[in-house]
Amino acid sequence: MRTLTKIIIVVLILGVASFVIIQIPSVQDRLMVSVVSGMANASNNLPQEDALSAAVCGSRSPIPSPGRAETCILVKAGEEMFVVDIGGSSADNLRSWNILFGKIKAVFLTHLHSDHISDLPALHQGAWILQNKTEKLKVYGPEGVSLVTEGFEKAYELDYDFRSEHHGEAIAPRQYAGFNAKTIDLNEPVLFNKDGLKITAFKVIHEPIEPALGYKFEYKGRSLVITGDTSYAQSVIDNSMGVDVLFHEAQANHMVSVLENFALENGAKLRAKVMADIKTYHTTLIEAADIANKANVKKLVFYHLTPAPRNYLTELMFVRGVNEVRKDWTLVEDGTLVVLPVDSDAIIVTNM
Repeated sequence: MRTLTKIIIVVLILGVASFVIIQIPSVQDRLMVSVVSGMANASNNLPQEDALSAAVCGSRSPIPSPGRAETCILVKAGEEMFVVDIGGSSADNLRSWNILFGKIKAVFLTHLHSDHISDLPALHQGAWILQNKTEKLKVYGPEGVSLVTEGFEKAYELDYDFRSEHHGEAIAPRQYAGFNAKTIDLNEPVLFNKDGLKITAFKVIHEPIEPALGYKFEYKGRSLVITGDTSYAQSVIDNSMGVDVLFHEAQANHMVSVLENFALENGAKLRAKVMADIKTYHTTLIEAADIANKANVKKLVFYHLTPAPRNYLTELMFVRGVNEVRKDWTLVEDGTLVVLPVDSDAIIVTNM
């Protein structure tokens, strides 16, 4: 009993001493230096070895879910990095992983819904300030992509001017602020083909959005497909034949129906109509599993989750019935990382 009392007294003394010490400005400054140093030197889990990898920087649809950003996938092939879609809060995830935005070679937009484009200005700022830029950020997308980038440039024109004037051209070169938009022509779907990396765009079905796109990445014998938003589409099967990993959007319509009925019961008819509408142009998990089976995909990864699970119970509901169709699948969260080392058949699923 005496020993326990002594321990409690020592703990109390140490606690009081610590509280007093951290009130001293010089101690606070030293702690701040330590925190900043830790942040600057923090590493991510992106592979150092030669590999094709994909990190989920945003896993949800516009329906909110705590701890999840809107849709975004960071693809790394060797030393080259690309971003596919950049929805709300996804740039914050990239920052927290210490991704060097200036190293991102291009952004690929699957379509122009807000939850796929809204963090483009934040990504741009990180790719422009202090990045020794010699060109504008490339943004590939369907017809209308130039309208999006021009709109963002107009909205942020004063921001660009202020930052360049305040910090100087060495830090914020005004001539490289903004975007280099490239409209994808599906008659020439190969967007990049160099140093063992091939990136191909293909059409998916997301009517009335026209066109909506998916992307296929092939790198030194490894491959992955990212669908973007789509209904059940033969084009996804055709472009995913034999790939290592298929990132397929996933919507649990049985859960969306619960949201629809709740809205109706509470007099929110317009909200109910939105829930009914979205069931017409997305793919269920069961359908995505069927697509993966028909394409002989090695690994199926569900992303752009609608509605994204918030806890264990809603996760059970979300994946209901999937195991009856396919066993090999992964449900993402923000930070899910899939690594495909070259000269290997390994598919490594980890976390940033």
